[in-house]
Amino acid sequence: MAAATGADGVLDLDALGDLFTRDPYPVYAWLRERGTVHRVRIPEGTDAWLVLGHEAARAALNDDRFSKSWAHASSDLGLEKLSSGTSMLVSDPPRHTRLRKLVAREFTARRVEAMAPRVQEMTDELLDAMLARADGRADLLDALAFPLPMSVICELLGVPFLDRDSFRGWTEAILTATPATMGRAAAAKESADAYLAALVERRRDEPGDDLFSGLIRTTDEDGDTLSSAELMGMAWLLLVAGHETTVHLIANGVLALLTHPEQLAALRADPSLIDNAVEEMLRFDGPVETPTYRFTLDPVEIDGTVIPGGGALVLPVLADADHDPARFPEPGRFDIRRETRGHVAFGHGIHFCLGAPLARLEARTAIATLLDRAPNLALDTHPDALTWRPGMLIRGPRRLPVRFA
Repeated sequence: MAAATGADGVLDLDALGDLFTRDPYPVYAWLRERGTVHRVRIPEGTDAWLVLGHEAARAALNDDRFSKSWAHASSDLGLEKLSSGTSMLVSDPPRHTRLRKLVAREFTARRVEAMAPRVQEMTDELLDAMLARADGRADLLDALAFPLPMSVICELLGVPFLDRDSFRGWTEAILTATPATMGRAAAAKESADAYLAALVERRRDEPGDDLFSGLIRTTDEDGDTLSSAELMGMAWLLLVAGHETTVHLIANGVLALLTHPEQLAALRADPSLIDNAVEEMLRFDGPVETPTYRFTLDPVEIDGTVIPGGGALVLPVLADADHDPARFPEPGRFDIRRETRGHVAFGHGIHFCLGAPLARLEARTAIATLLDRAPNLALDTHPDALTWRPGMLIRGPRRLPVRFA
């Protein structure tokens, strides 16, 4: 680590290269042993303050001294907001409270539960196509992990016409943006913005029984509705957060099983373990390494370290919180029977992921059905040959080659 630490004492995480991208957990553990809060340079090209450990990260996630609004970001960070519209994810109370209340009226547990038969049907259709391949090989991301969440979100939002390949390219460019690829990311955002604006207008003109039409119609007791910018922000949030995170929950979860054969055998022997297995997948190698950005309003002291005010970037590290031995004994051991309560893979506090029930439904359906229908499923490459997505937001391999013949 010393070689990546500059004269200013700031650890450059990008300088750690593939070592950090593939397996950031030892780096976080090394830092955590030296303190709860560290100033680092993140791969996205700016300085940030990491908050490590389960207790401290959980507290930071629910700390109203940090703002989610980009209006409070310091211009010195050199960051550009790449999401579209206005959403809960980039809002503080009272706006956040208002938006979440309006969205929660439509994004209900009943609506998610009603999706279960259709999620199963989509999973079966995708696996029919994958398992029919004559060579008995596939990239699980292309065959199942990507198309399932995208299809579910599109159906939920009532946008079956979505250009999925284009949208996948845009979100990949935006969510993995680095200083070297910022031009590509900005162009992707421009394309996504135009596409989402047209999507909002199309659903206004052609309403249905879907979630998005419901969001357009929804009104609270005071007559409040979502503005066009807020509808666009919700479309972005649901399409991006609603598919990217679940893609890598499925992919990372299957990878964990295939690289831990005793746990795979245990789940095959007792499929009723699937719910807890999904929770352990979330804890062990969740799809979100650090949450979306938080910014300081005033100086904040955590465990003896003062983070400056004025819009400093703060990142509570979800990946490290769920690998803190003070909360999860032997955190590097993948155990589908583990007690997983308290993991923060979906965040904590007022910004806890509203789509968590849907992500869990998709993951348990996809993984349980895959194991049932592909009894000889195996990784079709050495784990060290996998390449991982850059950046510190979405964590997962770019491809997941499997064989099943």
